[in-house]
Amino acid sequence: MTALTQSAKSLRVFASDVADGFFEITHNGLALLGVALVFFVITLAARPDLRQVGEEKLTGWLQSRQIVSADIEVEPDAVDRATATDPKDLPKQQAAVAYWLSKKYHVAPEPVSALVAEAYQIGARTKLDPTLILAVMAIESGFNPFAQSAVGAQGLMQVMTKVHSDKYEGFGGMLAAFDPVTNLRVGVKVLQDCIARAGSVQAGLKYYVGAANIQDDGGYAGKVMAERARLYKVATGRSVPAESPPVPAPKLAASRDEMKVATAAAY
Repeated sequence: MTALTQSAKSLRVFASDVADGFFEITHNGLALLGVALVFFVITLAARPDLRQVGEEKLTGWLQSRQIVSADIEVEPDAVDRATATDPKDLPKQQAAVAYWLSKKYHVAPEPVSALVAEAYQIGARTKLDPTLILAVMAIESGFNPFAQSAVGAQGLMQVMTKVHSDKYEGFGGMLAAFDPVTNLRVGVKVLQDCIARAGSVQAGLKYYVGAANIQDDGGYAGKVMAERARLYKVATGRSVPAESPPVPAPKLAASRDEMKVATAAAY
């Protein structure tokens, strides 16, 4: 056997040993990885808190990748700021009202559903008919949470924000007038005070619109009561056509200062 043949044989043996060793290491490594994976799965099953942390980290990583790929800053908690509720989650009576208002006022049923639910909750606390609350909202703003009149009445219930600034202190200040639920709560408080002062719902509506010191409220109370009657029928399961909404009733005072005086006179 020549030296060249011997060298070739030695190289083949060496290569074979290296290949066998690599296979053994790979095989053992995969086996170890499999065992580790089994223990990892068992641990996650036994520790839901660890699984939740892992899911949150994975979600965060995926969202960060989404930002890079889509060039948009995502905010998973933004949904918490949305004033919206699935109407299917409401009681049948409230869902019927929400769908009817959505159709009539051309607004999405989800935000209207949240307002309907809030109106029923606050109505139960204040002993006010929720259909009256919703009717005031409908006539005042047509369910536009950013509405503002020429005299400064703002939001869903068209509350005179500057006149009732004290009522917004507990909500962080006057800018909360444009938060739908806050405006609803403050507006209901103003309406409740007006009714208590006037002695009846219809007279209280006259106070609410700023017509306490004048004879004619421009038909405001009649419009609210008519819409309330329609909503009551809808809530009790009767069929009511969702005709075109009335034009939101403007506050009656001729000037901003006059409106403030007229509204403040109700308290």
